[in-house]
Amino acid sequence: MSTTNITQKGQLADKWDTRYRKAGAAMAGEVLAENRHLLPAKGEALDLACGLGGNALLLARTGLRTRAWDLSAVAIERLAAEADAEGLPLCAEVRDVVVAPPAAGSFDVIVVSRFLERGLCPALMAALRPGGLLFYQTFTRDKAVPGGPSNPAFLLAENELLRLFDGLRLRVYREEGCLGDVTRGLRNEALLVAQRPD
Repeated sequence: MSTTNITQKGQLADKWDTRYRKAGAAMAGEVLAENRHLLPAKGEALDLACGLGGNALLLARTGLRTRAWDLSAVAIERLAAEADAEGLPLCAEVRDVVVAPPAAGSFDVIVVSRFLERGLCPALMAALRPGGLLFYQTFTRDKAVPGGPSNPAFLLAENELLRLFDGLRLRVYREEGCLGDVTRGLRNEALLVAQRPD
């Protein structure tokens, strides 16, 4: 990795460390909270780019052996302390998920919330075991209300999430765009639950 890339990664980690020092309690994303009934009774789960780990905590509380990876040492430290206090089966690790994605066939469940690195999508599909589930939710370009990132590199085009994971079986999809009453529903984001074929 070049000196420029190392500096950029360090700056990115510092940005998120600062944000997570000030952040409140972690919350699970809608994609997992609303569809947790689809989770298996046992297995290995990953919360990728976990932030403060709201998804990881929910996964571990259901009894799944959970890993949580993020670039921010502050977020990982806070998550590890909360998991330890509850005695949860959760291992939180500082990890650059772009440089070190999950290995093939290593997880029964993968959750990604509000993170988009399109180049990781093939690795995420490959990392699922047969029958494994991907829960994915992130921001869209179609903004019904203010909020979310402004950089188009971190925003999904219309129905892009479906195309990124078209090798999986669709189980749940939601993308409301600017239809109807924009003060209600899930706006500015798309969510997907998809399953690797057996």
